[in-house]
Amino acid sequence: MEKFFYYLGLPVVNFYKILEKFGAFILFEIKLLPLFFKPPYRIKEILQQIEIIGVGSFFVIALTAIFTGLVEAIQLYHGFHKFSAESFMGYTIFVSISKELGPVFGALMLVSRAISAMTAELGTMRVTEQIDAIDTLAVDSKKYLIIPRVIATTISTPILVIIFVFLGNIAAYLISTYALGVNPTEYKNTITTYLEFSDIGTGIIKAVVFGYLISIIGTYIGYFTRGGARGVGLSTTKAVVYAAMTVFAANYFLSSLFLYLDW
Repeated sequence: MEKFFYYLGLPVVNFYKILEKFGAFILFEIKLLPLFFKPPYRIKEILQQIEIIGVGSFFVIALTAIFTGLVEAIQLYHGFHKFSAESFMGYTIFVSISKELGPVFGALMLVSRAISAMTAELGTMRVTEQIDAIDTLAVDSKKYLIIPRVIATTISTPILVIIFVFLGNIAAYLISTYALGVNPTEYKNTITTYLEFSDIGTGIIKAVVFGYLISIIGTYIGYFTRGGARGVGLSTTKAVVYAAMTVFAANYFLSSLFLYLDW
């Protein structure tokens, strides 16, 4: 009987622990907000992180964008060809990449390339007591370590997404017109005719939100790592999983919001 009530109450206890951890995360991030506006502003550290996160992720973003555009064009061609509507591929591909695939894939590549490294770096600093040493020197470790990384990621993500959208659409246009035989004039005309600013703006807004969310998740988990080398590995895994899940969830809510606002 005791085991029955134990297993019956276990999901409730686990759910309570999840809420407790989520509440601690929210409270930590709320306390962190004033530090964004409090000097010193650590411009040098921010630029260094932009180089590491943004410039360092350019190759993987570019490669992902090119192959995404190629696959998008091939798959849509098979569907549109059945209805002899290949001329409408241009706008459909452009919108799908700029609104959805660009921000989501760009953020996911950034998670795998930069956020994982960020979490591992902060986790290693925590378990080797380097963060404690920074605090001992009367330097706010959160201001010095977390804020520059969050700002750099929030700035770098929309720039990388713009690059993703550009390269993805160029790749889709080239394979559509040169390999699949789509009329290039009709391809471009559908884009110029139906394209609206919101088709581009919503993707950039998503990229900014994704950049902020994945950076606060990565820095938080890394900053509070425990358990030595094993703990660093577990923290890195959790950061990647949680950040990726957050991107998908945030993408749904933002898409619903934009649909409601008719953007």
